[in-house]
Amino acid sequence: MPSAEKRQFSVYLPVDLIRRLKHASVDADESLSAYVERALENHLRQRGTTGEERSR
Repeated sequence: MPSAEKRQFSVYLPVDLIRRLKHASVDADESLSAYVERALENHLRQRGTTGEERSR
């Protein structure tokens, strides 16, 4: 998959979830951004949401 342009955006999450995400990304040897991106992509793939739908 080619690398897409990336932008920053703010999301408000519970403090405990942020802590767990940070620990999980360290355990996975990934940056927090890469970890969250992968988790969200996996979630959308499981729901059947394709990248094509994102461009609409």
